[in-house]
Amino acid sequence: MKPAALVTGAAQGVGLVTATLLAARGYAVVLTDMQPLDATVARLRAAGHAVEGVSGDVSSESFAQELAAHVAAAHGALDVIVNNAGISCILPAEDTTVAQWQRVMDVNLLGPFLLCKHLGAQMLARGRGSIVNIASIAGLRGVSHRAAYNASKHGLIGLTHTLAAEWGGRGVRVNAVCPGWIKTEMDEADQGPGNYSDDDIKNRVPMARFASPRDVAEAVAFLADAGLSGFVNGVSLPVDGGWLADASWESLRLRTREI
Repeated sequence: MKPAALVTGAAQGVGLVTATLLAARGYAVVLTDMQPLDATVARLRAAGHAVEGVSGDVSSESFAQELAAHVAAAHGALDVIVNNAGISCILPAEDTTVAQWQRVMDVNLLGPFLLCKHLGAQMLARGRGSIVNIASIAGLRGVSHRAAYNASKHGLIGLTHTLAAEWGGRGVRVNAVCPGWIKTEMDEADQGPGNYSDDDIKNRVPMARFASPRDVAEAVAFLADAGLSGFVNGVSLPVDGGWLADASWESLRLRTREI
């Protein structure tokens, strides 16, 4: 039987690329998203991958319970959970409504907790598994005009550390990947109102480019694989091209590139 993986937010972007990569590397992958998944699943199956799609809201406990029952019947327990589903909210803190704040927290933080609670319990019962939470460099630093998003990602990293401490001795590793800016549909939507430009990102990153979804998916695959990362637990791995490492000023960074 193939090892089983679950990827949330898998209809597009990082989630879809991650699901495709894991499937190509021999996992039976369950894709979840609020968007319809039939066409995506059909395309992946046509490419020879063992995948299925389950649509639903990860912030709903009833959905998490239904998903856990489905996984128990089909696989007994998952080998890998990738908590990727997330939404952004770009507003000054004083203009962020309670409803906007709560929805970001529900999807970005409550959802991963619910899946860890209900699906992680199955891993614990079996005594092995890897959970990878997709956080952000915004969970390691502050980024202006993203109070709700930043707080949710800081919370997700805190959840990662706590579960790593609680579950590592019981065979379940819990880690986080912290991407920098990724060129995806979410980025295009965030840029739309003129919040920032491509050059704002490229000029800030020492490697002078956005992350690609594949960059993030490869980091997830590494943390998922016990043969490669079996003693890695509780890590928040930046995939940011050096963003967090570089505290120099932009003019120096750009001048250095010209040498």
